[in-house]
Amino acid sequence: MPRRIALFGGSFNPPGLHHRRIAALLSEKFDEVKVVPCGPRPDKPEVGSVPSVFRAALCDLTFGDLEKVVVDLFDLEQDTFTRNAALESRYASEGEIWHVVGADWLTGGSLGQSLIHTGWERGPELWQRGRFAVLTRPGHALNQGDLPPNAEIFPIQLDDSSTEIRDLLLHGESVAHLLTSPALRYIERYGLYRGTNPATWSRGTLEDLRCLLLADPSNPKCQEWEPELRPHEDLRNPGFIVTLGGDGAMLRTIREHWRRRLPFFGINAGHLGFLLNAPDQVFEERTFPPKDVIFRQLPLIFMEMETVDGQRITDYAFNDAWVERTTSQSAWMEVQVNGVTRLPKLVADGALVSTAAGSTAYARAMGAAPLLADTPAWLLVGSNVMEPAHWKSALLSMDTDVEFRNLDPIKRPITAYVDGITQGPIVSLRARLSRAATAELVFLANRDMAEKIAGIQFSN
Repeated sequence: MPRRIALFGGSFNPPGLHHRRIAALLSEKFDEVKVVPCGPRPDKPEVGSVPSVFRAALCDLTFGDLEKVVVDLFDLEQDTFTRNAALESRYASEGEIWHVVGADWLTGGSLGQSLIHTGWERGPELWQRGRFAVLTRPGHALNQGDLPPNAEIFPIQLDDSSTEIRDLLLHGESVAHLLTSPALRYIERYGLYRGTNPATWSRGTLEDLRCLLLADPSNPKCQEWEPELRPHEDLRNPGFIVTLGGDGAMLRTIREHWRRRLPFFGINAGHLGFLLNAPDQVFEERTFPPKDVIFRQLPLIFMEMETVDGQRITDYAFNDAWVERTTSQSAWMEVQVNGVTRLPKLVADGALVSTAAGSTAYARAMGAAPLLADTPAWLLVGSNVMEPAHWKSALLSMDTDVEFRNLDPIKRPITAYVDGITQGPIVSLRARLSRAATAELVFLANRDMAEKIAGIQFSN
């Protein structure tokens, strides 16, 4: 018997408790529920009222802990709106697809005049052969003659809406009864749906939250600190993640846990510790979790790579991604920026793209100046560039798309690295700042990331 998959698409702008309850109800009847937040929609301009990175985080915070519920962010990442017919094709190999619709979408179905018939791409075809999970609300009569040939009815006792949540937020009224606690904290932290541009950082506190503690098992300092921090841990319902280790440990933690959308508070047991807090400052506070902190939401890099055997793979990086020569031969690469060839032939040991957060790492070692965390830019940097002469780096706007393409993959192979992790030989790497993936780093307010960068810029 094939797996039954409920396809629950929508704007989720924002996702509320009513959406969560629907997903939970469907998970009792289906093997899997696919939650698919859409990208820009021409029929719903309000979808763009909040940038996609925030909507993506809110969906993970609302649905991420539900069993058998999967949030697919591909439409937000690609800035697209995929119609139901295409969504069905996307997931068809995984099982039997059921489209989740409200009963109002079926009105007029017996006459071929439903919103599915008139508004969906290939609507009449889907009506006849598709499967529909129909949500009915109390007080809204459903004409049985309007049902599609393959339909199951799921009564729900919900009348809330995202429109109501947005209106209440805009007027400064409470929405605590309409949102999950993590989603509410996130909206308040960044001032979402207030009629102003959302912030990317915020001053706040961790004092009322418990944590998930992740320590580098090979670091003696981490073992020393663990007993003091373990009493503050809650494995089932953490409000933030504590990382004990160095920058490498923090990068691994972000890579493994960013979809949990919990803030990352690091305590440095390594060397530079740019992404973490200094232990003397953390422990001299004498109170944990700390009361006065700064949250910084930082973008990840989204990459698409083509391997030498023609496969296409995707990945995310928090700090940086780069390509470098595999043999003693220098690399020959074409570099395109937003589809325009800016460097027809870059002869170098390699090239790197870096976020502002990663600009103090390998980008700085290659000669680029570190960027402030709030800088609306990222970096393109060459490594030991021989041609063109004197070129070193370029500052990129937030919406820039960069592509490295190997001009001679046989004689001069290149290897890709993502936050220091090898991806093997590739032919090309295309990168841009993600529209869906972010990580929140938390710093003590008196030693924020901005202060750390200032220290680097003015050090001898």
